[in-house]
Amino acid sequence: MIVLIGGEKGGCGKTTIATNLATCLAAAGRDVLLLDADRQGTAANWASERGERPELPAVQCVQRFGNLFQPIRDLAQRYQDVVIDAGGRDSEELRTAMVAADAMFSPLRASQADLWTAEHVDQLVGLAKSFNPALRAFVFLTMAPTNPRITEAADATEMLGEFQHLAVATSVVRDRKAYRDAMCEGKGAIELADPKAAAEIHALTAEVLSHEQVQSSEAPIH
Repeated sequence: MIVLIGGEKGGCGKTTIATNLATCLAAAGRDVLLLDADRQGTAANWASERGERPELPAVQCVQRFGNLFQPIRDLAQRYQDVVIDAGGRDSEELRTAMVAADAMFSPLRASQADLWTAEHVDQLVGLAKSFNPALRAFVFLTMAPTNPRITEAADATEMLGEFQHLAVATSVVRDRKAYRDAMCEGKGAIELADPKAAAEIHALTAEVLSHEQVQSSEAPIH
């Protein structure tokens, strides 16, 4: 399955989501590749740190830039899952990855600045579907407050339900120290002692994989 973690807004945890998703898939015994298409190289640095820990399930990582369509398709022939970290801007990497992906999950913070960018991402998804009609695209909230009295995440989710091409994922990833600690150690949150963070990543991974099952059921029978 080719899963794109991308969008136009920086600072909303795309690399955190991509590395944690890759970790959870690897822990489930799946052969996963993390494709770092962000020139900052944070995912590649995380993977390098993880490579120093042979006791952890392996997550292979490569960096690719520019037109990603053919590289993604080639890598998908060799790995069960390709998780793409496309960075936080409208770029050639983001647009060509959308044409190659099976599913796109676009994380956003519950802020007005992030919500404004979702409108353009929705337009980009519409363009990508002209070339890749099977693309399933979702937006979901990250770095949401952990205080249950703060309702901005619920309010933002309601606002996000108005797009033509972007559906709202049920998963929400909250602002937890475990995610920052895991990034520094080349780990995923499921490998640390924070059951709430682990539950969030397991839920997100299950949601991602549910769309692999839908894709398989819709495949033509020859």
